[in-house]
Amino acid sequence: MKAALGLIEAIGLTSAVAALDAASKAADVKLVGYEKVIGVDKVVSVTIQIAGEVAAVKAGVEAGVAAANKIGRIVSSHVIPRPHEEVEMLIKIFEQNLKDKKAPASNPEVAEKPQGKTKKQEANK
Repeated sequence: MKAALGLIEAIGLTSAVAALDAASKAADVKLVGYEKVIGVDKVVSVTIQIAGEVAAVKAGVEAGVAAANKIGRIVSSHVIPRPHEEVEMLIKIFEQNLKDKKAPASNPEVAEKPQGKTKKQEANK
């Protein structure tokens, strides 16, 4: 298992993606999950969860927070070095949820979308 878990909570998807991009470029970290929360006032909070070696996760979280703060707002960030085995089980659940979110069959809109020709394809006949 990885040696640390890093969490970055951002307001808005754009800030979260910018944080993940910067974290991934700055250090050898892996996205293990993400959570989106829509509040009462429709503000969307996105938390990204990254894992890797302790120093890499610390560097990744710092770089992610700095990059996201340039374009949006970071609510909080935290690094858990050498997490307890119970937290390691949670990381495995995050990873499984991420795999499930990526699977096309788990998205009914994608799975049921008709595969007909587009207007552009028909016009090219």
